[in-house]
Amino acid sequence: MDLYTRNALKCGEITTKNYSTSFSMGVRTLDKKYRPAIYAIYGFVRFADEIVDTFHDQDKASLLRDFKERTYEAIDQKMSTNPILHGFQWVVNTYRIDRELINAFLFSMEMDLHKKEFSAEEYKQYIYGSAEAVGLMCLRVFYSGNDEEYRALFPAARKLGEAFQKVNFLRDMRSDMDERGRVYFPEIDLKNFSADDKNKIEQEIRKDFEDAFTGIKSLNKEVRLGVYLAYRYYLELLRKIQSAGPGQVQEERVRVPNTHKFILLVKCYLRNKFDWMKAKLQTPNSKSQTPNP
Repeated sequence: MDLYTRNALKCGEITTKNYSTSFSMGVRTLDKKYRPAIYAIYGFVRFADEIVDTFHDQDKASLLRDFKERTYEAIDQKMSTNPILHGFQWVVNTYRIDRELINAFLFSMEMDLHKKEFSAEEYKQYIYGSAEAVGLMCLRVFYSGNDEEYRALFPAARKLGEAFQKVNFLRDMRSDMDERGRVYFPEIDLKNFSADDKNKIEQEIRKDFEDAFTGIKSLNKEVRLGVYLAYRYYLELLRKIQSAGPGQVQEERVRVPNTHKFILLVKCYLRNKFDWMKAKLQTPNSKSQTPNP
């Protein structure tokens, strides 16, 4: 790998560490050979997300359109003077990332520019592009030379991305509404958000986690700890959301303290090392239950 590409991939790593301590912690548990590619994927999706979510005093549509054009140019030319895009094209071309996944992700970002409320079908489409497709990009990196395993784990990877995104929707309800005017959950009136509404969404997320866990158990050991750690982190977020009332969820953004993240890391490391996770599936199935390691 040439110096320019190594430097570009380092930019993806720096971006990941600056924006997400929890995701960075998960990536560091992966085998070293996978880390540059996963950092690069995160850097790419983070920059696109920044355009639609934070550049309020800019022409977001123009910026995203330019970002999209430059992305495809980088992939086709196998080079970009934008280090984030250069790192991403390296991943796409090295690991044979399906362009349909990239299309789906960018389409979801475009939806964020003009959609304020989502129908049931739009909700599914948005989650697929913004979360499931990104998870599938990572899965392709993990199984670049094994199409059979990739296809076998495809459904579980989608469910994991779906669960993560729904947790994010619940956690960010207030900022999505107040700062961006968005309501992702279909047929939900956030002004009258009830305990029944909240419980229905939580049940959907629990089912997504259950469906995803089978795939996590089947991952190779080089990557399983990192994915399992992310799974457990989001389970903890869900547990905290479950223990809060509808009004509290709308007013406060749930967080997991760094000390708790470290404890989760240790527990996940032990479960992964000794294959304890293969013995039993554990997800929070009631408001009072805390998931065990």
